[in-house]
Amino acid sequence: MRVPVILVVPSHDPLRRSAEAALEDTTAGLDPGKAPRYPGVEIDAAFAAVPIGDAEPGGSAIERMAPHASPKFAVRGHIEVEHPRDIPASAGEAAIFSDPQVSPILTCGGTPPVGDAAAVAAKLAVAQLHARHLDGRDVALAIVDTGIDLAHVQAKIGHAPKLDAALSWKPPGTPPPAPGAWPLDHGSMCAFDALIAAPQATLLDFPVLKASYPGGGSVMSGTLSAALAAYGYMLGSWAPGTGQGLRRYRALVASNSWGIFHPSWDFPAGHPGRYCDNPAHPFNVQLGALSRAGIDVVFAAGNCGAPCADGRCQGRTKGAIMGASAMEDVLTLAGCDVQDDRVGYSSQGPSIAGMYARKPDVTGYTHFLGSEAFGAGTPDSGTSAACPVAAGCVAALRASTKIPPRTTMPPARLFEALRASARARPGPRHAWNADYGFGILDPLAAAAALGL
Repeated sequence: MRVPVILVVPSHDPLRRSAEAALEDTTAGLDPGKAPRYPGVEIDAAFAAVPIGDAEPGGSAIERMAPHASPKFAVRGHIEVEHPRDIPASAGEAAIFSDPQVSPILTCGGTPPVGDAAAVAAKLAVAQLHARHLDGRDVALAIVDTGIDLAHVQAKIGHAPKLDAALSWKPPGTPPPAPGAWPLDHGSMCAFDALIAAPQATLLDFPVLKASYPGGGSVMSGTLSAALAAYGYMLGSWAPGTGQGLRRYRALVASNSWGIFHPSWDFPAGHPGRYCDNPAHPFNVQLGALSRAGIDVVFAAGNCGAPCADGRCQGRTKGAIMGASAMEDVLTLAGCDVQDDRVGYSSQGPSIAGMYARKPDVTGYTHFLGSEAFGAGTPDSGTSAACPVAAGCVAALRASTKIPPRTTMPPARLFEALRASARARPGPRHAWNADYGFGILDPLAAAAALGL
């Protein structure tokens, strides 16, 4: 069995040079002939080394995440084993971590849309937000997904969205389409939904789920490494001292409507390199660094909720919020329709054991007629839609000139304001529950609480 893995390794000159090259050209790779050798591991030449600081949860200062200063790097490779239980924890000086398959969190649902994008905008009081100049202006909004069909989004949204093609991420491997020119798919739905509240935000196209790497052959066919590479580029471009890059924007918000549906997609339980319940996995460590750098990261909770879980959940509805969606550093979205009723597939808390338990954080709107990315009359559904709707709300708030740019209001403070201002349903205000988190997202109330 050929299994993709992520290695966390000590710094070496070839790794630093590879990481520096990837900041200028995201399709840059790593020459295996110049890289250190790790017993039993075949290094993936298409994957550039990613600086990971000290590779400890809550650890590294942002400065130590830069290529020249990082004591450790993440590298992608493959190993051969007879059975997943034979996957080693290390290979020489390399620690071995899971590189599992992740998938868009979309569900057919089987029911027609409830309301439309205009109804979502009304529920979010978008007109009142825009009257306060909270519309996403000068904010970069990364759609970390399958790529954006900008022409379709423009046709559906009714105006020309902004897209920064130069600072978008391009997956390594075969030459990809230009940013904004991907085939119509899940990412276009997410882009449309994010622009409901933040029509003046500048989109960034991060087609992580379209990255293709050789190898795999098992359900653990690595796609998480693509997210690791993309966020390494994002962090490097956003870091102080990098010139213009993403630092030209007032704020940076990242929307992630994807996740792992079942622990069987991952390393076996108990393996120190597992992803779904491991805060020390390099991708989860990286998310903490993004938050400390002032980047707002929003994730979908998943579609494994009772009573109508997605089939890929394999009937597992307890502890179904896993991996990055269960990190305290991110804002995790459950889903409801425009009548404020929870959609049955929305994953419920608490999270998988070993991760931050009180997820989801809040609930966003989904299952409405919007982008029609999957055909005329089809809803934008799943917590896949709730996530970018919320990311757009975060981008709208970040446009306020009353918030000095970047890290003066860290993501943790903004997310706490969104939790505290959410509309409770059901139960008392400010009390968390497994279905809705702290309640339904109310960005206007959050703006008022923050004095925006």
